[in-house]
Amino acid sequence: MAAPKKGRGPATGGQGRPGRALALILVVMGALVGGMFATGDLTPRLGIDLAGGTSITLRAENQPGKPDSINNTNMQTAIGIIERRVNGLGVSESEVQQQGNRHIIVNIPKATNSEQAREQVGTTAQLYFRPVVAVSGNTPLPDPSADGTPSATPSGKPAPSGKATPTPGATTQGRAVTDALKKAPTPSASTSGKPGTQPSPSGTPQPSGSADPGTAALDKQFAALDCTPKKGTKEVPNPARNADPAKPTVACGSEGDAKYILGPSEVEGTDVDEAKAVLDPQRGMWIVQLGFTDKGTKKFAQTTGKLASQAPPQNQFAIMLDGQVVSAPSVSSAIGGGSAEISGSFNQDSATDLANILSYGALPLSFVEESVTTVTAALGGEQLKAGLIAGAIGLALVVIYLVVYYRGLSVIALLSLLASAILTYALMSLLGPAIGFALNLPAVCGAIVAIGITADSFIVYFERVRDEIREGRTLRPAVERAWPRARRTILVSDFVSFLAAAVLFIVTVGKVQGFAFTLGLTTLLDVVVVFLFTKPLMTLFARTKFFGSGHPWSGLDPKRLGAKPPLRRSRRAAAPTIDPKEA
Repeated sequence: MAAPKKGRGPATGGQGRPGRALALILVVMGALVGGMFATGDLTPRLGIDLAGGTSITLRAENQPGKPDSINNTNMQTAIGIIERRVNGLGVSESEVQQQGNRHIIVNIPKATNSEQAREQVGTTAQLYFRPVVAVSGNTPLPDPSADGTPSATPSGKPAPSGKATPTPGATTQGRAVTDALKKAPTPSASTSGKPGTQPSPSGTPQPSGSADPGTAALDKQFAALDCTPKKGTKEVPNPARNADPAKPTVACGSEGDAKYILGPSEVEGTDVDEAKAVLDPQRGMWIVQLGFTDKGTKKFAQTTGKLASQAPPQNQFAIMLDGQVVSAPSVSSAIGGGSAEISGSFNQDSATDLANILSYGALPLSFVEESVTTVTAALGGEQLKAGLIAGAIGLALVVIYLVVYYRGLSVIALLSLLASAILTYALMSLLGPAIGFALNLPAVCGAIVAIGITADSFIVYFERVRDEIREGRTLRPAVERAWPRARRTILVSDFVSFLAAAVLFIVTVGKVQGFAFTLGLTTLLDVVVVFLFTKPLMTLFARTKFFGSGHPWSGLDPKRLGAKPPLRRSRRAAAPTIDPKEA
């Protein structure tokens, strides 16, 4: 008689070696938790609705003469520049996203300088360098004969002639700083001597009665312009917001402390290659170092050459952003070589602000601040507490249901939920600095929904096993026979959930994306946990006496489940025998 073949009916799902799958997922969990401690990212990054912060909605506007400038390319360019400008302030947790065709959402969570960032985000129009024709301040101007506007050499010492003298030597990223620009300490420090304006006895430029209608109109606008900030909002008038860069204009200083007559734009923001704030240790002062493109180098050299021969304030050029003058340095000589520095009474914040404006100020679109929402840290903490309470209640209800209905099997479900929670928490903590993921209130809702999705996978498998026991099979074969059918159902269910999360993530922006991302992430982790943790653990528990014998508290008691009698193989009928006496 041939011996029965061994190994018939191969074990599925790793019946023979479930320890390997458990070891693999435990190693992954250990690596993720170890990565959290190694990087110091022990908690997930929170969004503005949980940690507090500011959310700004910007609406894109077409540039004058360019009715079709709002397109996806320009919007993406603007998003990149705005993000760099905000991050340049040290707000590394900011989020800049497009919403619809012409809106950009800027989220600045838990930023101590959110107001400063808001000011820079709100000033996102074109950047121009214009020559100063005349300037007047809100305070009495100094006597033109007095040395009210001293110039400084690159070393910070006044030059005998009252003008800055070029001094070579300092370098920045390989660029020679060929000359220095001095930031005017007070934009209202001098008057214009250019035809078209004449100094009054008080030193304030007045209309000269020029026969040129354009010049006379400009003089009239300048005389009537009041740059005093509005009470309450402190908003500074901006008559030059949509001014033609090829024509002269009048403008206000960004602080409302001065008004200007400016000539046509000589250099554009796109001609600036880089700008950075640097602390000069030799002079003990903050400076702004500029680098220009090849095209910008030529234009800047020509412009500064013309300005250097003029008397103050016509030796100044205005750095104009969104129609307002943010700085008006004076020039002592032509600046070539593609680099320069602006020095003056800077501190670190003001130098960084100016460097960011110069680096990231040139946008292909104009933007209007449509809405601003600020959430305090206290309110965010309350919302986070409410979300955690809701999650705890949902988890408690699931645990109670599992314990009451599945008894001993609930241990496997709870351990699987714990494994899923560890993986989810570790990944959320690591994805914050890696891809900028922030846990907001909708994302917390996604995690709560995921508890039910994960528990549903366990229930599908448990019910398949119990169905096999009801058919009269013992636990070990029931565990393996139930797995293929349960596996298909779990994969189909998770695929539908993941597909819904993916579609929601693609077609939405902002906070809803947090919900979709969390739902998709936890759905993928559900597949990993069920295959590498729940199934192998079930296989190991089936080998124990408590579960294998169908203990009443195991949740797999055949009597309680109404199992049929054990399946038995039918025996062949014995062949009839012949009594020798009858033969």
